[in-house]
Amino acid sequence: MSTKVFHYKKEFTLESGKSLPALEIAYHTYGNFVPEKSKVVWVCHALTASSDVFDWWKGLFGATVFFNPDDYFIVCPNILGSYYGTTGAASINPETGKPYFLSFPLITVRDMVKAHQVLAQHLGIEKVHTVIGGSLGGQQAIEWCIIEPERIEHLVAIATSALHSPWGIAFREAQRMALEADSTFRTDNLNAGQKGMKAARAIALLSYRNYNAYRQSQSEETNEKTDDFRASSYQNYQGDKLVKRFNAHVYWYLSMAMDTHNVGRGRKSVTDALASIKAKTLTIGINSDILFPINEQEFLAEHIPGAVFKKIDSLYGHDGFLLETKQLTQIITEFYNKLSLRA
Repeated sequence: MSTKVFHYKKEFTLESGKSLPALEIAYHTYGNFVPEKSKVVWVCHALTASSDVFDWWKGLFGATVFFNPDDYFIVCPNILGSYYGTTGAASINPETGKPYFLSFPLITVRDMVKAHQVLAQHLGIEKVHTVIGGSLGGQQAIEWCIIEPERIEHLVAIATSALHSPWGIAFREAQRMALEADSTFRTDNLNAGQKGMKAARAIALLSYRNYNAYRQSQSEETNEKTDDFRASSYQNYQGDKLVKRFNAHVYWYLSMAMDTHNVGRGRKSVTDALASIKAKTLTIGINSDILFPINEQEFLAEHIPGAVFKKIDSLYGHDGFLLETKQLTQIITEFYNKLSLRA
């Protein structure tokens, strides 16, 4: 399935009041859309993913697993500000003919949701059967259910929160400090800030996994080592992988956007905002997640009317939302069955 691109030729106004002169949205669809009949599943992806959900969420999305194109019309857009075809810091500014780089305006999670709304209108989708996402994707999914409570029928929010915590913001700030410590970061170059991004990714990994995950996967087989540790090699390897496929300016902007997530901003309160959600909601937490601990998903379930909370047991911390697809499938199947949503 190839990437499609929607060219939105109107001015796109951001939450900040600034605007983009035009917008491109890259997206994938799977299955056939029949208006008023199709069960539309809208996937909101996390920080550095793409619109190809069949690639990065294997085991949950695909031809032979739970969310498959025989049963659902699946839409996954690349988020606003990203690096995989949707307008972001590495994109060409049509007013200058050059990449935006650090002249790109700051964006928020709500801006990402607004881009989802634009694409849904373009695709002729009036109702969304299920919006699903983990981490930053879950933040988008929750916001959309608040902004358009009548449009979204079901919400599956995994390893996410009602607002980004001081702990999460501190992790992001440490990553941005690593980016900005790279002397090349503020240059107008697509390869700028790569050493900083490698270090930033290494910091991020510590929040995506945890002590026990590293102890199991990166422990040494000998007591004699004084250098070249497996954990060190792993951090370097993962940092290099991101450098090969991503852009430092884009990473910086998406990091800032994640910090903006707070459903209470401009509204009466966080709890009032959650109480306005009408979607039948499933919140899922991971017992070993240190970035989005399960009390944040329990909070969502407590304040979204009728919401259900379920817990995943996993060694893998926050990354469990991508890896524990068997548990996710079981939990989502049970949730749907109780609502009589499966034929």
